[in-house]
Amino acid sequence: MKKKILFVLLFSPFFVHAQFGIKAGLNFAKVSKASDFNSSRQSGFHAGIFLAPSSKKIISSKTELLFSRQGYNYKTNSSTGNVNLDYFTQAQFICINLTRFVQLQFGAQTAILLSAAVDSSNTARTGNSYGKIMDLYNRFDYGYALGAEIHPVAGLIIGARYNVSLAKVYKDIQNLQRPSFTSEDAKNNVVQVSVGWRFGRK
Repeated sequence: MKKKILFVLLFSPFFVHAQFGIKAGLNFAKVSKASDFNSSRQSGFHAGIFLAPSSKKIISSKTELLFSRQGYNYKTNSSTGNVNLDYFTQAQFICINLTRFVQLQFGAQTAILLSAAVDSSNTARTGNSYGKIMDLYNRFDYGYALGAEIHPVAGLIIGARYNVSLAKVYKDIQNLQRPSFTSEDAKNNVVQVSVGWRFGRK
């Protein structure tokens, strides 16, 4: 009981004065360094919540938890298709408040792969040759992100962000021929455009 009271006393000021909210938007995703096929962007979506301590200073911080559907379109000499990857992402940002209406953001992002699906003209033998499709992927992803937000009125937020992964999408597959939709050095690359609403004191 004493521990609960201590927790409330220590952290209640943070939550009372915090800004929290919801956001959602579009993803324009592809993979970089995909040397085994031609890749192009495909659209997806993201949605989730954010939490930030209320601050009138130039420097502040922000935490986000999002569901993000991303992936890529691909084309080789023998097949075409698209890969859909669903991630749960957590991002921690340092924010620069130019005014109360404009905010620049940069920071680190980690992600856990929840599911993967491939729609291809040449994947009929994938299940027999490679087992479960999730076995091809690295479940953990990490990287950095750069973005900006505008706060035009009340709690409305409009933002854009560029997410760059530093981890490889696929595992090292040895003693097997790679599926046509994979590339050894492929890394996620996502542009996000979002709208949201913030609650709490400003």
